[in-house]
Amino acid sequence: MGGINHSLKLCTLAVTALLSGCSTLGYYGQAVGGHLDLMQRSRPVADWLADDSTPPALRERLRLSQQMRDFAVTELKLPDNRSYRRYADLGREAVVWNVVAAPELGLTLKTWCFPLMGCVGYRGTFERGPSDALAAELQQQGWETRVYGVPAYSTLGWTNWLGGDPLLNTFVKWAAPDLARLIFHELAHQVVYVSDDTTFNESFATAVERLGGQRWLAQHASAAQRQADTLQAQRREDFRALTARTRAALLAVYESSDSDAAKRLRKAEVMAQMRIDHAALKAGPWQGHAGYDAWVAAANNASFAVQAAYNAQVPAFEALFQREGSDFPRFYAAVKQLAGMPRAERTAYLQALAEASSAPASK
Repeated sequence: MGGINHSLKLCTLAVTALLSGCSTLGYYGQAVGGHLDLMQRSRPVADWLADDSTPPALRERLRLSQQMRDFAVTELKLPDNRSYRRYADLGREAVVWNVVAAPELGLTLKTWCFPLMGCVGYRGTFERGPSDALAAELQQQGWETRVYGVPAYSTLGWTNWLGGDPLLNTFVKWAAPDLARLIFHELAHQVVYVSDDTTFNESFATAVERLGGQRWLAQHASAAQRQADTLQAQRREDFRALTARTRAALLAVYESSDSDAAKRLRKAEVMAQMRIDHAALKAGPWQGHAGYDAWVAAANNASFAVQAAYNAQVPAFEALFQREGSDFPRFYAAVKQLAGMPRAERTAYLQALAEASSAPASK
């Protein structure tokens, strides 16, 4: 993703605070104020295109974004509403900064709970300072934390009456395939959202972005774009495999009967091996590609835990899509049925679906 780690596509449902309230009045106030500022800065894409002062490069990007938005409706059957029909330049590199936290010897995300929206494994602010302060406070309590910038978030369609979720300067200049995938991902959150199940929500949206991205590339990308995206996709798969191995090794350490001291030593060995393997990828098939350097350098339990939320159930959703004849409306209907199940039953069903799809075909 043009230097962005798409396997960790950073999206947040900041509407958890905006629309449902929060126990801390200051946090609630910054959430409301931040979103209203975003909406006030946005204008319809048509206005930007008609404005002679709009830079040519931005004009081209906005036109392309609307082609992608139309494609999302006609080909992927995603919601046809006001979202991503406006654009805002926030004058900063991220729209929200998220804090995630996990125990020193565990991979379970700390959660924050809100009325209506349920519990989520992150907490976001529209300015970086408060997120850094919260991360420092959690570290003092023994948590491993990560603060990361978020280029986009979804209000689940609840603010379409205000103009919907806008395109932003934080992502509109991304490589075309990545811009398309982000739009598809965020719109997928408006199709299905389950409170208290971040992994289900993000894995579903990630599956839609990948499936939709494949169709968009096949129909609209140039040969050069497809070749570049194929190379980047292989790096993403290599990186997912590396982090999946590392996450599994860490989980085995944390679930062992060893003493905490022994677990810390084994944890350090696992992390060291990950960095060795990453260096080997860079020196070999990646040909020096440095897109994941910062992530690897700062990786901790919080990093692995949040990554799992975006990828853990993707193979199951992709298998479900195939089972439904690669038909998006049928796929969405099946996902909505899953959303109505109890969480444990839903998770078990998806796990069985993924295992069945990966099993060797019988002769």
